[in-house]
Amino acid sequence: MSFQNRRKLLVGAATTLGLATLPGRVLAQTFDGFDDDRLYQDGNGQLYRRRGGQYVPYNGRVSNGRPVPDSQTDIDAEAYARRRAERSGEPPAAEAPNQTPRQQQAGYPVPPQEPDNGPIDYTRAYAAIANEPFPVQAIAYKKFNPIYLRQEVDFRTTEPPGTIVVDPKAHFLYLVLPNGRARRYGVGVGKQGFSWSGTATVNSKQAWPDWYPPKEMIARRPDLAREVDKLQSGLGVPGGSRNPLGARAMYLWQNNKDTLFRIHGTLEPHSIGKSVSSGCIRMINQDAIDLFNRVEVGAKVVVLG
Repeated sequence: MSFQNRRKLLVGAATTLGLATLPGRVLAQTFDGFDDDRLYQDGNGQLYRRRGGQYVPYNGRVSNGRPVPDSQTDIDAEAYARRRAERSGEPPAAEAPNQTPRQQQAGYPVPPQEPDNGPIDYTRAYAAIANEPFPVQAIAYKKFNPIYLRQEVDFRTTEPPGTIVVDPKAHFLYLVLPNGRARRYGVGVGKQGFSWSGTATVNSKQAWPDWYPPKEMIARRPDLAREVDKLQSGLGVPGGSRNPLGARAMYLWQNNKDTLFRIHGTLEPHSIGKSVSSGCIRMINQDAIDLFNRVEVGAKVVVLG
């Protein structure tokens, strides 16, 4: 097989975890000791499996984007993890502690992150993030209109703390805080003909989610047909550094139905403050991660008209 064909196979094989984390005892019985049956891919195309919260290089067979069970591969992976743990002085993967509730809620193995409630230091807030499954590039925030950078502001509303309020005309998203305050983020919103308003609920949250463009979008943009692969839930783009949903996504539902609208990160930070999307609310990846760590599943979302 040529290098290019092998590379194409690897890219098509890599997917992100879209299921809730299962208890460790079930994982051991269901996934041959691994945490799930997914493959993960770094920026260099190397595939990994996940065991006890650690990523283990995977060089085995792949079928339909999933690893093909192979006892020797499992043995090699476990040996690698133990050797790495011995060198680092950390406990081996099999002895790693269970994921925190925050990670379980996220639906993807990401490092536990508590919200930073101190004064916002933009150099730190928009710096590159290295401890993610995929790289998050630093943002040249000094080139942005400062009103679209993350900040805490006065915000009078009757909505309770924890509610998300989106003002599409101003290109702001507010996370309501106590005492008449809110955490404000600059966002990109739907272009003419694709905007929407109303009340929704954060039904779920996912880190590095897969993206499944609607058939109507593919019909409008035939170029997307070359970007999608067959994934678990249909034709889409696997989660990662080339995925349009970016590092985080919050899925909005109305009346127990998926609206198909998301609050998510973006590959195009220059679009923040503009009306360019197909209706979704896009954020700088660092801001999407910050909001993701603060908002709860079930939170109310109000999109102003």
